[in-house]
Formats: sequence, structure tokens, C-alpha cells
Amino acid sequence: MQYVTFERNGSAGPGVLAGSRVIGLEGAGFPTLATIIAGGAEARRRVETWLAKPPAEAIVPLAGTRLLAPIPRPPKIICVGLNYRDHAMESKMEIPKVPTIFAKFGTSVIGPGEAIRLPKLSAKPDYEAEFAFIIGKHGRYISKDRWREYVFGYTNFNDVSARDYQMATTQWMMGKTFDTFAPFGPAIVTADEIADPHALDIQMAINGEVLQSSNTSQLIFRIPELIEYLSGVFTLEPGDIISTGTPAGVGFSRTPPRWLRAGDECVVKISGLGELRNPVLAE
Repeated sequence: MQYVTFERNGSAGPGVLAGSRVIGLEGAGFPTLATIIAGGAEARRRVETWLAKPPAEAIVPLAGTRLLAPIPRPPKIICVGLNYRDHAMESKMEIPKVPTIFAKFGTSVIGPGEAIRLPKLSAKPDYEAEFAFIIGKHGRYISKDRWREYVFGYTNFNDVSARDYQMATTQWMMGKTFDTFAPFGPAIVTADEIADPHALDIQMAINGEVLQSSNTSQLIFRIPELIEYLSGVFTLEPGDIISTGTPAGVGFSRTPPRWLRAGDECVVKISGLGELRNPVLAE
């Protein structure tokens, strides 16, 4: 199932993609996608019952709707750095022995089609295609063999980064969390739709040119290890987004560097998750 948040007639609500249509779920008693995720198995059963015979007014053409970020304000946005072996090597950094973790604030979130706005304070804005997973229930001290119980679904993510701010200190977050620097979507694809999340092609294209191309099989720390590590420190909550890192091919590693420019279009594409498209504008 592919869950979205969409806007119609000036109001936003959750829905499910069904081919060229979106089936709204507000009439089933769900004001947001976050309430479905938090509702667990019972909420998903209610959704399935609704989808079996939705009323006509709940069905709208996809072409006539605007998709937003699936979770406009996630509880947490947790990112993993240097998690592809080839990216660590191009960054001239050692392969990490423990996950490198940073966060983005909710104000950095945008959805498909929304503009990445290049901040006037940065001269080195960069792109990072990433595979992200969404937590489905509360958990602390989760053993890695139970990881599937806690994953609701998967999505495309672009970890946009201001490299000059990121590298100004040993703490990366300020370079990672400018407004509009966390595009994700277009949908959250439920975990049952992806047989093996560690065998997915991942790609970033800018203006049609493929600049990153890899596979999630190259992850250093995989989903089980990340869930165990993170939940040992803090409680994971329904709707938390964990973005697993980017492969080689980012802008700062190129000669000359390939920074984002006004007029670009970034497209993140991951097998089974559709395409995340975002234009780039100057602030």
C-alpha cells in the first residue's frame, strides 16, 4: 500500500494511491497519516475495510491533487552519515565502526514538487539521494532480530546539505537543517510491499543526468543494526523517519564540485518507491 498526504480544496488529509487515483481516508476517521501509523494493526484493518468499498466522494484523480510530504511534521528526523562504503571513501573518511548520527528539524521538511530553496548564506549546497524507513510503533532497547516489527514503511529522501556550514564544525546538523533541506515522498510504501529493503537500486538525477547510482546492499549499517543502536539511546516513536545515508557521487566529491543551482531539478529514484522530484530555486 502507498500512503500519501494530499491537498484538495485547500485542506490536507491522508490517502492511498490507487493507480491514477487517490482514495482519501478522512472519512474512515483518520485526520492525518500519523494517526494511521500510530493506530497500528487495528488502524490498518479499518483502512483495508474502507478501501474495499470507498464512497465516490473519497476518490479523486491523482492529476487533480497536490501531494504533500507524507508526514508534514515527523516526530523525529534521524539521519545516518557515511553509511555507504563508497561514499565514506570519496569523503576521505574512515569506514565508521559505529553509526554517525545527526538530525534535521521539522521545518526542513517539504514534499514532492516543492522547491528546495538555496539559502543565501551558503555557497556550497549539495544533494544526497537516500533511502529512508518509517517507524511504526514505540520501542526502546529493540533487538535487531525484531526490526521488522517496528518498520511501517519506506520512502525516498533527499538529504540536502550546505557543505560550508556542515564542515565548519565537527557537528553537522547546522549544515543539514536549513528550511526545505528534507524533501521526502511522494509516498510511504508499506513494509509488506518491499521484500528486501537491502537490495534496492538508488539513484539521483539532476536535470536528467544520473549523478548517483548504487544499491542499498552497499549499506554499512543496515536497518536491524540501526534500530538496535538508536533505540538503545532513545525511544523510537510512530512516524519517526530514519534516513540511511547516501552513496557515492555527491556534489562536493566531484572535480570541479557540482553544487546545486537555481533551475535544477533533483530526482531521487529507489526501486519500488517511485520518484521524488523537487525543483531548485534561489532563496
